[in-house]
Order: sequence, then structure tokens, then C-alpha cells
Amino acid sequence: MARLRNFSTWELSSEEAGRAGSPQGACETRFSVPGGRPCSPEGIEGSQPSPWPWERFTSWLHSICVVTFDLELGQAIELIYPPHAKLTEKEKMNVCYLAFPDSNSGCHGDTQFSFRFRRSACWKASPRNAHGQPDEQHLPTLLQSDPHFLYGYVYFRQVRDKSLRRGYFQKSVVLLTSLPYLCLYSTVVRLIAPEYFDKLEPCMEAACNDIDRWPPLVAGKTLSLPIMGVVIQVRIPTRNEKLGAAPLKQTPTENLLPAPLVLPTVHEPDLFRALSPVLPHVQLLWELVLLGEPLVVMATSPSVTSDSVLALVSCIAPLRFCSDFRPYFTIHDPEFREITTRTQAPPSVILGVTNPFFAKTLQHWPHILRIGETRPSAGEQPRQVKLRKAGKLKALDAKPGVYTAHKPFLVRDRAIVKRLLKGVQRKRPVEVQSAILRRYLLELTQSFIIPLERYVASLMPLQKSVAPFKRPPQVRPFVVDEFVATLQHAGPQLTSPLRGDWQGLYRRFLRSQNFEGWLSARRRDMNHKLELLHMEALLNADVGGWVSGRSEVEAVDLVLQLQDKLLLAERAGLSLPEDTQAKLRACMHTALGALPKDLQAVLSRM
Repeated sequence: MARLRNFSTWELSSEEAGRAGSPQGACETRFSVPGGRPCSPEGIEGSQPSPWPWERFTSWLHSICVVTFDLELGQAIELIYPPHAKLTEKEKMNVCYLAFPDSNSGCHGDTQFSFRFRRSACWKASPRNAHGQPDEQHLPTLLQSDPHFLYGYVYFRQVRDKSLRRGYFQKSVVLLTSLPYLCLYSTVVRLIAPEYFDKLEPCMEAACNDIDRWPPLVAGKTLSLPIMGVVIQVRIPTRNEKLGAAPLKQTPTENLLPAPLVLPTVHEPDLFRALSPVLPHVQLLWELVLLGEPLVVMATSPSVTSDSVLALVSCIAPLRFCSDFRPYFTIHDPEFREITTRTQAPPSVILGVTNPFFAKTLQHWPHILRIGETRPSAGEQPRQVKLRKAGKLKALDAKPGVYTAHKPFLVRDRAIVKRLLKGVQRKRPVEVQSAILRRYLLELTQSFIIPLERYVASLMPLQKSVAPFKRPPQVRPFVVDEFVATLQHAGPQLTSPLRGDWQGLYRRFLRSQNFEGWLSARRRDMNHKLELLHMEALLNADVGGWVSGRSEVEAVDLVLQLQDKLLLAERAGLSLPEDTQAKLRACMHTALGALPKDLQAVLSRM
């Protein structure tokens, strides 16, 4: 249960119950574990109940929260489902504030947005691949979860209701999950929330039963997900797939009436819609995001800030944005003081804010994007914001614009802006506009990554240096000057027409968290590859013959190596087939058999 004072100034409020027949003070969880009401269409793979209550539900969602507005207490959690979902009091308070727009937003009717917040403690899930938890190593890095954060996908409603004392109904349904599947969860909450506002508990119980019958979350497979009488078809991409591949198309599925709702992507935001006001500055913003620069997006609505922040984070794909980002951030966040302090340089984070207080609090930030109140409708020419000097954002009514002193490293490509603006004039579909912009940014990022990939590949030891009875060789360290020297003959000029100070851009990037995260992932991949090569060498070697002519110390070292490799395989660090693991155990027993009985007993217990 979570109740708290709302320190925001709300002009409009409502009774906590929100609807006639919903008792005051109903902030406790109301549902028990359901008995298994059949809510899923027959014929859908994986639609049968899981053997453990909520096993499949928790592989997709952490929980569903309903946040209401209490006339006396402010925002309060009315319901958390399922009952066993764990949130600390600090997390509950954060969800309450993030679930509602700020009072100045003027969000009437229905509003959708998303947020991301840091967990009070790292709730690292144990491996459950057999029960539907995806094996993270098979997912693209962009889609891998972070146990330190939770995403919230919000559906907020504020409408007139004469049956309430203040005359307004204000309530949010929030899906909490560690998965960054923007398109999927935005669709799901859009299906659940309106039904819940009308029908309350029975509808929520039915929706959660549906989700608990969803198939396992498997990369590379088209999944049919029933929810509220609709079947969503979606595909989770695999790690080795090329970004920008053909979107998912409807696949024939038996016994599904009406036709499924097909999502072309599980996670990609609508780039053109989000970034249309800043098209002339997209390349500059790409540099700021690539370098992990502190950036704040100011708008009057959390839907605008969250769309913009998520679009910015995704514009450096296939690179993963490794710094912090908050699609919607409030003054009540536990990290507010830490992030907005003036006693040190701003942290590497992208913030989305709506409260006018931030215009004063974040004046010292080096990069500020202020977006106007309205976004262009279909076929309307987007109003472009101007590039303005940093430090000019001093008034609460400051004009929209990009406030920065950053001097771009690369010469601006005006052709892409002209192409997109011409597309608006010709009423080109928004989906096509977004695809054009995404393709442009993808090619720009890939041109930037290729020299890094080429250099890092050269740090990998040669396969002939992998010997079966020696420790695997180490990956050579990344040397900045050595890498920069390669740019002269193997730089991005080979694949990109853009000119500019590429070397300067790389040197700044190599000091960023994005580079640290990328290099860490590449080193992990290469070390796994070396482990697999070493295993292959061991399996092809004569272990018995080698051990018979060696000292006990060398034999013990080999046994310990084999134990470590089997432990890695069991923890899903390496994808090893069962027969390979069996061969490794056989090699270990062979090496173990050459040792004295007392040593065998000691090593067997380890």
C-alpha cells in the first residue's frame, strides 16, 4: 500500500475512488491469485496456464499499478497486481508521482507516456530460461533488461465527472517491467486501461490471466499474445539480425477471430513524429547522444518528453545508450538533488521534464532542448526550432529551441532534412518518413562503428595461439593512439560521405560511457569465443595421454579449468550443447582419474 501527499499544485482533483461503488481508502491489493479463468483463445501456442502461479506473467511484467488522486492525500496507489509483486516504499512513491502529469501540463482526456526509474535495490532475476525467461545473450543489446531500472508505461485519464466532489476523474494504469519494449507495452496498456476504468476489478483480473498465458519470451520467433479479446502478434529480434530489416507482417494463425493486431516493431519509437521539430539539428543531437552529453528535454506534456527522450536514445542504434536516461522526470524523484546540483558538472543523463521549475534549476546545463506545445498533425509542415546559445534559457516563457554551445564535429548533411521536409509537402506517410530517418541515422552510426569493430577484431588472438593444455590467451588492450592511427586508411570516410573532424569525434567518444559499455560487451563476446575455441581444442586433444606424463600440479590445474568451463555453461555464460558438456565432463574425469585418491576426493567436493 502506498499513500502520500501530492506536493504538486493541482488545479483539478477527484475522489480517490474515482467511480461510484469504489470504496474510499481502497489502496490495498484486492485480488488473490486467480484460479485460471480461460481468457485466451484456443489454438495459441503457449496459451495454457504455467505450472507455477504467475511464472509467465513475471517473465513479461513486474506488475500492474493503478494510481488514483485522493482529494486529501494526493496521488496514491490504489492497486498493485499481482499480490506478490515487490516494490519498496520509495519505489511506490516514485511510481505515484511519475504516473501523473505535472499540474501545468493541462492533459485532459486520455494521455499515454512512459518513464524509467532506478530501483532502490538491484532485484536481479535468477536464470529461468526453461520457464520462459529470455536468454539475454540471444537478444540485441538494445533489448536487454537492466536489473537496476524499471520502465513504466502509463495510460492517464482526466475527464469531467459530476458524481465526484471536485468534478474530475483522474487515474492512471501503469505497466511496470524491466523490458524496454515501448511499442508492445504501449499497445497493451492502451487496451487494458480504458476497460479497467469502466469495469474495474473483473477486467484487471482477466487481463492478468491473459498475460499469464502468454508464450515464453523467445527471440527470433513470431509470438501471439492474447489480451482483452485481441491477439497481438509481435516478433522479438535476435542479436545477429540486421537493424532496419523488413517489419513483421501478419502470419496466418488458426482459430484467431478477429484478425491479429500486428506490431511491426516491438521497441522502436516513431522517430519522425518525435524529432520533426528539430530536423535541422538531428545530426547535432546525434553527436550529443553518441558522446553521452548531459541533455534535458523540456515540454509541457510527459508524452512529448518521453517520446523525444526515447527517440534520442534510439538514434544511435545499433549502439546501446549506456548512460542514464529518464523519459519523464519529476522534482519528487529521489535522485533530484543529485542530478540537478550545481556543485559539480551535470551527470551524463538525458532528462525529460515538464515542470517549469526546471527552466530555472537546469539553466547551467550545457544542452537544453525546449519543444513547443503542439506537434504537427499528419501532412502539416513541422515548425522547426532554432539553434540558440547556451545560457539564454532564463525565463519560464523562453522560446522553443536547442540551447547549446556544442560545435559539431561533422559538417551538417542538409540533404536528409530537405528530403524529409519535401516528404511532408507530398504527404508521404509518417511511417515512411520515420523509416527514412531511421535508415539515415543507422547508416551514420554504422559508419562510425565499423572502424572500431575492425580495430577491436585485430585485438583478438589468432586461433593457432589457442593450446588445449594452456590457459586461453588474453585479448590485447585497446590503445587509443593506435586506434586513431588506423583512421587515416580505414576510417569512416570509406562508408560515409560526411566530412569533418572524425578524429576529434572519436577521441571524445572514447571517453564516454557509451564506449565503455560497447567495449565491455565486445570483450565479453571475444572472451566467450576464446573459451569456445579452447574447449574445442580440449575435446580434440588426447587428455589421458597428456595427463600421464605430467605433474600433479598440472593435472590439478587442468581439472580446475574444466570445472570452471562447466560452471560457465551452467550459468548460461556460454551456450553449450548437452553433448559438448558431457564430453567436457568425460575429459575432467579422465584428468581426475590420473590423480591420487585423496586429491580426487578433494577436487570432487569443489
